[in-house]
Amino acid sequence: MQGYGRINVPFADKQITEISCHAKGAASLFPEAKTIIDIGGQDCKGIKIDNGRPVDFVMNDKCAAGTGRFLEVIADALGIPVEEMGDIALKGKHPAKISNICTVFAEQEVVARLAEGVPLDNLVAGILESLANRISRMVNRLHVAKEVVITGGGAKNRGLVKALSDKLGYATVVPPEPLLTGAVGAALLGKDIAQKAMKNGLPLDRKERSLKEIEIL
Repeated sequence: MQGYGRINVPFADKQITEISCHAKGAASLFPEAKTIIDIGGQDCKGIKIDNGRPVDFVMNDKCAAGTGRFLEVIADALGIPVEEMGDIALKGKHPAKISNICTVFAEQEVVARLAEGVPLDNLVAGILESLANRISRMVNRLHVAKEVVITGGGAKNRGLVKALSDKLGYATVVPPEPLLTGAVGAALLGKDIAQKAMKNGLPLDRKERSLKEIEIL
C-alpha cells in the first residue's frame, strides 16, 4: 500500500512510501528520468532518482503554498475554474508581480490587484510564475538534472508546467495521466514483490504467509 492512508489499511501486507512509488512509476514511463516534481493537492515534493530508485528528496513545509490547494484557493477568489488557470495564464503577456507566497495573503493580494484593473490573464500568469519560483527553489536543492518529470494534479496545468520549465532551464515531460504515476509505481513494485516471492518459493496467499516471510521480501 502507498499514500498517506497506507498505515490505516488492516489487510495490507506491505507498506511502500509515496517517494518509492513515484520513482518507480515515473521511471517506467520515462527511463531517462533523473528528477521528479510531484505537485499534489496537499504537498509538493522533488525526488532525485537513479535507475528508477530514489536517492534523495525534498518536500514543501506545512504551508499550502506550492500545492494544488494554493491554486484552488486563488481560483475560487478570482471566480474561475481551477482547471482553466493554465490556459488563461498562457494568454498573459506581462505576468503580474505577486509578492506574497502565503496562501492567505496571496489571496488578498490577487483580489486587490484584480480590483486595480490588472488583466486576468496577466494576473493568473503571475500567480503561476510565483508558484513556479517557489517550487523551483525547493527542488534545486537536489541539483536538478534532466530528464525532469512533472507528476500530480499540478502537471495538468499547462501554464504551471511551462513556468516551471522556464525557471528550471530544462524542458520537462508529463505522463499521459500524471495523477496515476504513483499508482503505476505501486502496482509495479507489488508485481516485483510477488515475482520475488514465487522465485523464493513463498506462498502468495496472505493467510498462509508469516510475518517473517513478509519481512524478507
